[in-house]
Amino acid sequence: MKRKGSSSSSLLSPSSKKNKDIGSFFKQDPAANKFIMPKFDKTMTRKAARATNKWVGAHLGISGGIHKSITSSCCIEANAVALFVRSQRRWTSPALAPEAISEFGKVLNETSFMIPDEDKPQILPHGSYLINLGNPDPKKRKASYLGFLDELKRCEALNIKLYNFHPGSTCGECSKSESIEFIAESINMAHKETSFVKILLENMAGQGNVIGSAFEELAAIIERVVQKDRIGVCLDTCHAFSAGYDIRTPEGWEIVLEKFDRLIGINPFLSALHLNDSKGPLGCKKDRHENIGMGHIGIECFKFIMRDPRFDKIPLILETPLKDEDNGTYKTYADEIQLLYSFTDSNT
Repeated sequence: MKRKGSSSSSLLSPSSKKNKDIGSFFKQDPAANKFIMPKFDKTMTRKAARATNKWVGAHLGISGGIHKSITSSCCIEANAVALFVRSQRRWTSPALAPEAISEFGKVLNETSFMIPDEDKPQILPHGSYLINLGNPDPKKRKASYLGFLDELKRCEALNIKLYNFHPGSTCGECSKSESIEFIAESINMAHKETSFVKILLENMAGQGNVIGSAFEELAAIIERVVQKDRIGVCLDTCHAFSAGYDIRTPEGWEIVLEKFDRLIGINPFLSALHLNDSKGPLGCKKDRHENIGMGHIGIECFKFIMRDPRFDKIPLILETPLKDEDNGTYKTYADEIQLLYSFTDSNT
């Protein structure tokens, strides 16, 4: 395991032509030992936008407007992005202003962010952490459902096709089978009240009373969803590893994918990945993300992802820790994105 605190870019060969421009957009402030975010220009090109079937990005902030997630993505050479469509820590948020919706669409049209001829599958909003559709308390579950529905409607207002969320928890007050019924019921209701957004269940690390750490639980929810074309799974590598799925090697991945395919179905249900190493060991049941190649999962896992066609043309989203010296620039993400793209070369 790599020493904590070392840069993930140290895993790259400095002589590699493919990797020599990592962080080239970022200038360093010597006095503060921090990086300066490049000024966004709609004409800037992104190396990641070159011919590739791997759509790698990161979860970025929306301070200053929801469109900022797209401009920041361009600055770090990403071609996928995750974001919150409202506050993830409050039950209610102001409605999306028409100007915000218009600006979001304008930025998408003016930048090279979207892959031509694709139907916007690269944008993956993350649900509020407050939402718990598995809560056995009817009043609390209704509050979660209303927040859930509001976020789905915001996605549709922005013409975003995917939405990822944590399925929920029993709160220790009901069985998992009952909680699964509640979750599926809410998804079916939400599908009736929305038009097109596809809901992705995120697998969980197995902590406490959460639902979704086992593939069997995700399969049980999907089985109960009526509109199968509007349900899928976002597979988080840290969560899977922490839940006991050994994805450290290609051989381990094949075992895990065979089980996923048998219980759920890679096609059509595997719809996105969260790319995170793990601070905890296999089966620890702790949701503690680490930078790529610096945790207990290790670098071979991510090489496999970047080379295997089963992960083509779906969002591959980093949720790894940022460093203090990034100074809000997302330079850590820029480095990790270039690191991941270097793995598409089988000689790396």
